[in-house]
Amino acid sequence: MTSTSDILTHLRRPRLLITAARFGLAEYDRTRDLHRILRDGQTPDPASAVARLIDEEAGLEETRRAGAATYSVARHIDVLIALMGEARLLTRPAADPVR
Repeated sequence: MTSTSDILTHLRRPRLLITAARFGLAEYDRTRDLHRILRDGQTPDPASAVARLIDEEAGLEETRRAGAATYSVARHIDVLIALMGEARLLTRPAADPVR
């Protein structure tokens, strides 16, 4: 079974998407943004959020590669921002508070 960190390590996306997501990461607030991005009323723990975001991002990447008219670059960037933010929380020591 592939671990979450392996999946994130081997994730390859266009440089422009990653750069845009890195710029947005400074403003990421999980209590505000995660509800909107996951379209859920609850705030999951970081591990659950990362798993859901990986699935969502994979779907967006498939849509992007297919050239579908339904692809939203803004949504893709939002999901990548959340994925980066939640992945950082996974690597934090347990004593650090979650923002």
